[in-house]
Amino acid sequence: MGWIPLYFAHRALALVGPRVAAPFERLRAREATEQMRDTDFFDLLEHIDRESPDGRAVPMRVGASMRCDDYGAFGLAFKSALELGGSYRRVERYGRVVTSASNFRLVEGGETSLLSVIPGLPDRPGLRLTNELALSAALALSREVGRRPFDPIAVHLTLAAPRDPAPFREHFACPLHFDAEEDALEVTNDQLRAPNRLGDASISRFFDLHLDRALDDLPVPDSLVPRIRAEISTALSEGVPTLDTISRRLAMSGRTLQRRLAEEDIRYQDIVSEARRGLAKRLLRASDCSLAEVAFLTGFADQSSFGRAFKRWFGRTPRAYRRAPGP
Repeated sequence: MGWIPLYFAHRALALVGPRVAAPFERLRAREATEQMRDTDFFDLLEHIDRESPDGRAVPMRVGASMRCDDYGAFGLAFKSALELGGSYRRVERYGRVVTSASNFRLVEGGETSLLSVIPGLPDRPGLRLTNELALSAALALSREVGRRPFDPIAVHLTLAAPRDPAPFREHFACPLHFDAEEDALEVTNDQLRAPNRLGDASISRFFDLHLDRALDDLPVPDSLVPRIRAEISTALSEGVPTLDTISRRLAMSGRTLQRRLAEEDIRYQDIVSEARRGLAKRLLRASDCSLAEVAFLTGFADQSSFGRAFKRWFGRTPRAYRRAPGP
């Protein structure tokens, strides 16, 4: 079960009328610094979306209202990073200190990059509305810390376009792509390199140490190994990911991930091998990818290396496996 700070619920309730807020009025009596179950927050956002005339825009407006100081040490780490890319890498690494839901990964490309929300479970409208809140907040913080005006070059949202997209256009101030494959801010790499107004290397290191300790104290979900395997499978086309790369995607420190695996007597390399084997079998059975493409997608440098590894794993060549019936 995941969690979300209650102050997000307080801000959402403040934006709707008494009739809409009534079923969740009990939340107002709790301290904003407490945590609530993520599924209860999803219930709240789905209720607001159904019952309030502008309900779809409420999570986006909550995000737009956020400032660095609202996030405590995490917000201070965001604004003390030397450049925006450093801020985003801290979002990727330390987001789980704030909430277990709607965490981010930074996917850097040749000319543009994506600050992308990591897909979560259960996949329901409330989670996707929470993702929109998170993207809106990321944009608000980006504008707060920069030395010059900031607008992303595009915003990608997995939900369908709302009845009235005007509030979204006003806040994001860039092209909006609804029904997208992922929830993400798209920015130029020049924007990532833009210096922050209050960037300070020594202060940034101080908060990094503080947040590393906070990550170490967080509970790790029971589904850790399946999540590691899924992240490895996603990353394999870029080569076999290191443990540190996967730990960042899981919003925890490498040291924490190593310790958690050691506690379960599981080796990271064994999970990598399992992920490669499983992905190779799925691609050979359920896709039209060529053997060379399957080799690339499972992290091998060439088809011959993939073929030798596959025969070692399963006792037959990839071509023979693809032609044979059965699982």
